[in-house]
Amino acid sequence: MKVNFSRSALAEALALLTSVVPSRTPKPVLRCVLIAAGKKEVQISGTDLEVGLTCTVSGVQVEQPGEVVVEADKLAAIVRESAEDVLLLEASEGACELVGADSHFTIYGQDAKQFPQVPTFQGEPDITVGLEELQAGIEQCLFATAKESSRYAINGVLWEIKGKKLLLVATDGRRLARCRVGLAATPDEATAQHKIIIPAKTMALLEKIGSHDKEKVALKLLDNKILVSCANVVISSNLVEGNFPKYEDIVPADYDKKLKLSCSAVLSAVRRAALLTSEESKGIRLSLSEGSLVFSGRAPETGAAEVKMAVDYAGEPIDIGFNPQFLIEALRVMRTPEFEIEVGQPDRPGLMRSGADLLYVLMPINLG
Repeated sequence: MKVNFSRSALAEALALLTSVVPSRTPKPVLRCVLIAAGKKEVQISGTDLEVGLTCTVSGVQVEQPGEVVVEADKLAAIVRESAEDVLLLEASEGACELVGADSHFTIYGQDAKQFPQVPTFQGEPDITVGLEELQAGIEQCLFATAKESSRYAINGVLWEIKGKKLLLVATDGRRLARCRVGLAATPDEATAQHKIIIPAKTMALLEKIGSHDKEKVALKLLDNKILVSCANVVISSNLVEGNFPKYEDIVPADYDKKLKLSCSAVLSAVRRAALLTSEESKGIRLSLSEGSLVFSGRAPETGAAEVKMAVDYAGEPIDIGFNPQFLIEALRVMRTPEFEIEVGQPDRPGLMRSGADLLYVLMPINLG
């Protein structure tokens, strides 16, 4: 095998692959990538047996086809630190040599026959969606997934099809984010019946794909897997097993205390009110009364903060406590200048809406 690579194109592919390849595993071959050179193109694959990724690398000149399996981190580090525009990769008998203008590296490889098969995308897609739209939706909900939970279903993001919209729903039990993403075409009835849960790791990987205008993502559903094809990347992923919570049941529908607020003004107010909270008292209080909204935080050993804001509100007064970090994370991903907030009683969730497609539910906390 002998291939001349554009260093930047190779570095971009390896950066994506190293986010899939496990750094610690009892199977040494899983720490590697498979580089397979055909007559005109080169594909590099990596997997942790749950998520697989294949990148077709552009900017190559294949002098001799072949394949080699080498450790991903070592290869990525060499390519990242190299200064030249073109790198020659030559492989034979289980060793890979990388040659630059003033450098020569030899990496010992693994047996290519031991490398797990990474699924490829074949046939027509079940779902097609714009990459930019999907990545925007991922950004607006991924942060709300559970990081560590024995309820595996909430360690991923629910995908549900409603007409020509894809609903993405994430929750960790204390907050819930739901956003709608427009599909490129209405899927058939069988596909529309599917409700699937995609692991957070796979969602984060989709968010990292280099986005170009009008780039489309093709998705295929296979039993307990999903295949994703976009530009020069194919991702395969196991789905999360289990039942996602019935999120519709926790979205309040009967609130009468509603107001519209500036995203930037509230983000600033929440950050300032949270400056004097502590581990023991890590909530902030929102005090809503006629014409006024006050954000306050306090810690017995530190002091107290209070930020006032004039609002268009004439309803009953209410005090309600929230985790400020959860508010900040929601406000950061809103793409509208204003959002709507609805509250009921101090012990019921708060509801935030940004435009027609983003909804955020936040459980209150008791500030005593």
